[in-house]
Amino acid sequence: MSKINSIRAIQALDSRGVPTVATKISLENGISSSAMVPSGASTGSKEALELRDGGTEYSGKSVENAVSNVNTVIAQALKGFDINNQSDIDHKMIEIDATSDKSNLGANAILSVSLASAHLAANYQEMNLHDYFNKSFNEITGLNIDQSLPMPMLNILNGGEHADNNVDIQEFMIIPKGSSSIKQALQWSSEIYWKLKQILKDKGLSTSVGDEGGFAPNLKSNEEAIQFILTAIEACNLKPGEDISLALDCAASEFYKDGKYNLRGENRILDNIEFTNYLSELIQKYPIISIEDGMDEMDYSGWNNLTKQIGKDCQLVGDDLFVTNKKILKEGISKGLANSILIKFNQIGTLTETYQTIKVADENNYKSIISHRSGETEDTTLSDLAVGLGSGQIKTGAPCRSDRVAKYNRLLWIENSCPDIKIG
Repeated sequence: MSKINSIRAIQALDSRGVPTVATKISLENGISSSAMVPSGASTGSKEALELRDGGTEYSGKSVENAVSNVNTVIAQALKGFDINNQSDIDHKMIEIDATSDKSNLGANAILSVSLASAHLAANYQEMNLHDYFNKSFNEITGLNIDQSLPMPMLNILNGGEHADNNVDIQEFMIIPKGSSSIKQALQWSSEIYWKLKQILKDKGLSTSVGDEGGFAPNLKSNEEAIQFILTAIEACNLKPGEDISLALDCAASEFYKDGKYNLRGENRILDNIEFTNYLSELIQKYPIISIEDGMDEMDYSGWNNLTKQIGKDCQLVGDDLFVTNKKILKEGISKGLANSILIKFNQIGTLTETYQTIKVADENNYKSIISHRSGETEDTTLSDLAVGLGSGQIKTGAPCRSDRVAKYNRLLWIENSCPDIKIG
């Protein structure tokens, strides 16, 4: 009764109105579950391929070929597979695709089935999804990870590829590290977000939002963005560095050109030593405890220097640098690059490979941060994954837009129904 009977995909829409793949899997006993995949705007060059059709429909972004691959090739290959064996399902799709970047079937096609399989296995076993993730992760990796609620990293001011403004750094985040629960963390964060909106409005600045729900005004500098956020924190009677810390996602690959870091909003061009010093000055001046993609994905000398200079004082997160790929992560660790990894399952294409990457990180004392993409859906799988794998951190946007808030609301439900699982 746990055998796959049918798999059906459709073309759905993400938070930007861009097509994505949604897949539903049914068992012989009629039980079914579904999942949707996200899509990124600032993407690493080494990510698994998101298959799109080209042509004129949706300006070339339709995914009907990926949908067709699910409905024909994958559906036929997986019919009769035991839904309880995530690894077998994932490896079968990898085998059929037979490419290093999943460019045959499409990572979006494969991931939709991998995620839907996890939902259905949890459904069949009458388990919470986060409990299923914990169980399957421990079985596949051989590790024994305890569950925990993740500390949110909320992107409340957007720049770079996530906004149409002159701010170079892509994300300015708050981390309510002094909070003792998800409930309190989200209350503090929402109040800061509202206060920031009022402060920007009073200054005559735009309060329109970017892809991830953060405000996207034109500002004089990246540092001014930080100062506005600190003002909002203090206006909420919270203490920067104690109750609330800050994090940046530089997405440096987006402004790296001809071997230099071009901060167009500030009219500055810096080499990697100068940009390292720029970031070092920021963390000394402000309560910044995490910096993501502080160097271009191919600027290994820059990453090595950044890690040596501030890695002991700051979480340095590789996103485009590692693209949730265990082989690339191993290479980066051997070169002394960063000290943490951002986990985006659509960068690699299956849950099994995502687990294996997190295992490599864990074995080398690299932290793992579970992350959304800028093009999201109402799917809340990320929240359960962060809890089940005890990652300790989740990055899923501002307390704004249903595609972001859905993830936070799921965490609230988990906290409410599972009081033994604590934040941390």
